[in-house]
Amino acid sequence: MEKNLKQHFILVHGFCHGAWCWYKLVTLLEKSGHKVTALDLGASGISMKQINEIGSISYYVKPLMNFMVSLQPHDDDEKVILVGHSYGGLCISLAMEAFPHKISVAVFVTAYMPNHIDPPALLIQEYFRRTSMESLMDCQFTFDQGMENAPTSAIFGSNYMQANLYKHCQAEDLQLAKMLIRPGKFFIEDISNEGLLTQEKYGSVKRVYVVCQDDLVMEEEFQMYNIEKSTPHEVKIIDKSGHMVMISQAQKLSICLQEIASKNYQEQKIIN
Repeated sequence: MEKNLKQHFILVHGFCHGAWCWYKLVTLLEKSGHKVTALDLGASGISMKQINEIGSISYYVKPLMNFMVSLQPHDDDEKVILVGHSYGGLCISLAMEAFPHKISVAVFVTAYMPNHIDPPALLIQEYFRRTSMESLMDCQFTFDQGMENAPTSAIFGSNYMQANLYKHCQAEDLQLAKMLIRPGKFFIEDISNEGLLTQEKYGSVKRVYVVCQDDLVMEEEFQMYNIEKSTPHEVKIIDKSGHMVMISQAQKLSICLQEIASKNYQEQKIIN
């Protein structure tokens, strides 16, 4: 592999998960010669923080923001590729707004992908509007703002994980996840503000959406809703993956990300 084709991927996990869920993808990307950083957000993975200590989304995404601060790219070749899964799409959006000059492309993997006009919280509210509580099975929710409003925090239930979240994954990966998941917060109040994302910053970063088929968590119809509300530069599709694509179809996701990186690199060279 040519030196200038090596990329730095930053992987941001989704709700209740941690950096551990990327273990297969990290291995594949590093084996292909890329640099990979998988981060634990606040009170996630092996973070020493507890969820009740995370008072705002700013504290939740602080590990990502701190890492972005530490990056010192000198030219376009050293910009990073941000990858957000599920709820992680909202997290990388905040990083795109804060550090657009350090990001070459942002990849939303069956993720919430906001636009720069509506408050990001509308996507979560829309998700719960489309989703019945019965379909969420044994997931546990807290409703600090009342049952008439969206939940404030949650943790996945074992039955839900087996039937929906990890449907396409091996039994041992499901067992690992059951041992490692931690409660998560939605931070709806924090991301209900207009002007949180701007066209000048967030909108200046190239976005690619990866649609995951047979996803029983972020159903394909809802993934397409994200795409329609916030048109990305490109849409990729991974079939038979379900929601946890980095575990169920790690090889396909690795190839997909490397194709995105290569195409973006070639486009940047043409522009420059």
